[in-house]
Amino acid sequence: MKKTILITGASAGFGEACARKYRGSENRLILAARRLERLEKLQQELTDTETYLLQMDVRDRTAVGDALTRLPERFQEVDILINNAGLALGLEPAHEADLDKWETMVDTNIKGLIYCTRQILPGMVKRGRGHIVNTGSVAGSTSYPGANVYGATKAFVKQFSNNLRSDLLGTPIRVTNIEPGLAETEFSLVRFDGDSERAAEVYTGTQPLTGDDIAEIIYWVTSLPSHININSLEVMPVCQAWGPFAIHRQEK
Repeated sequence: MKKTILITGASAGFGEACARKYRGSENRLILAARRLERLEKLQQELTDTETYLLQMDVRDRTAVGDALTRLPERFQEVDILINNAGLALGLEPAHEADLDKWETMVDTNIKGLIYCTRQILPGMVKRGRGHIVNTGSVAGSTSYPGANVYGATKAFVKQFSNNLRSDLLGTPIRVTNIEPGLAETEFSLVRFDGDSERAAEVYTGTQPLTGDDIAEIIYWVTSLPSHININSLEVMPVCQAWGPFAIHRQEK
């Protein structure tokens, strides 16, 4: 039986890579993002796959509801929801951060995720099948300077995923939180407002994760036998690890 996969943030990064990984006649893809032209370009590449493009801003609760309730009949029964839309903005300390950027991260990383989940989940429960994959981050568990609200939003993703598992006990619905570390996508370019030089510095001298790496992991998680649930999976490149405790020392 064909599976229907809904991918948010499908126009770039992990989402775009997931679309390529799930391509094929055995799947239907709903590709959602704000940038329709990027989705159209991706659709032209996926000629062997039945796709439906959804220009949608996950921050807009009404738009999400309207878009997902009006899916064509063939695409209405979503088997896998990949909540990938998300972003980080800025790396300033909390007392210097831009409040608008904080709100954008909350609206996208938290509200957008819950809007999409709440819209799709009832159908999964009713049909007795489904898998929700949330894109978290190591920043949801490990703090670092400048992560302030971004890290807090990803901590929400972690706890929301865990609580979904509790609520769904007794159903066959699976929930997984994927928590990547250093990964080279558009992430840093967005974080630094399009400053390509600053974004490139983040990855200098490293071999970071790629979108394809994360897509491979998500595909594996969703391909396991239906009685297996990967609750969370934290993944970092070998070049990354946890640092020592930060200690500020006053100059003598």
